Amino acid sequence: MAKKKEKQSNSERLPRKEYEQALKALHVELVKLQQWVVAKGLKVCIVFEGRDGAGKGGTIKAITERVSPRVFRVVALPAPTEREKSQMYAQRYIQHMPSAGEVVIFDRSWYNRAGVERVMGFCTEEQSRKFLSVVPSFEKMLVESGIVLIKYWLEVSPQEQERRLKERITDGRKIWKLTPMDLKSFTRWDDYTRARNEMFAASDTSWAPWYVAPSEDKRRVRLNIISHLLKQVPYEDITHKQKIELPKRGKIGRDKSTSYTSRMVPERF
Repeated sequence: MAKKKEKQSNSERLPRKEYEQALKALHVELVKLQQWVVAKGLKVCIVFEGRDGAGKGGTIKAITERVSPRVFRVVALPAPTEREKSQMYAQRYIQHMPSAGEVVIFDRSWYNRAGVERVMGFCTEEQSRKFLSVVPSFEKMLVESGIVLIKYWLEVSPQEQERRLKERITDGRKIWKLTPMDLKSFTRWDDYTRARNEMFAASDTSWAPWYVAPSEDKRRVRLNIISHLLKQVPYEDITHKQKIELPKRGKIGRDKSTSYTSRMVPERF
């Protein structure tokens, strides 16, 4: 009976106030992690994959909104150019790997070859199979070079995906998120499921495992992933090693501000 109640509770949407309180506390920890990464010269690479509408963008925004963009760098590559298509497949991704003191977040990654490219016919079955055969070695090379590699798959139901994609059509703030590719891929749920399963089977390794996060509730998945992420990179709080005090301000009022009356931004709100 207790298990049934717990399941029902988890299916409910997390209240906004509770979400914001928990997110604030996690943001404080992310700042501590940031300072530790910089101080120790760590190299962290986080991969986000999932179907269209799974909540990758919102989760990445929740991670990065209170940290420095010079440390937490988001990589969301467009479709490859003709020149990039002629290169070694991993070449366009390798150049974005983190240097010391950086956290790089891939909003979709080299796994495009195992997912969207395969399902939508942008690569051949042979190219996809070859990719899946070499990706464990590729990721082992990354890990052995000192990169902390963390891979997340956001799992969403077909019903929730449909609701979110429809919302993008009617919400002027989200219409840019709905691409022609989203519309084409919407009809191929089973194809993506098959591709995902084969991707997991080939690339879920001890050195670069996949972590799956249910994303029916956007607020819950953001908190769950940030909490999990903080445990993947051991860190210490060095934010208060030195006492910070504001210095005394110099005299104010010697120089008067120039009047820009004709160029003032109208105060409409």
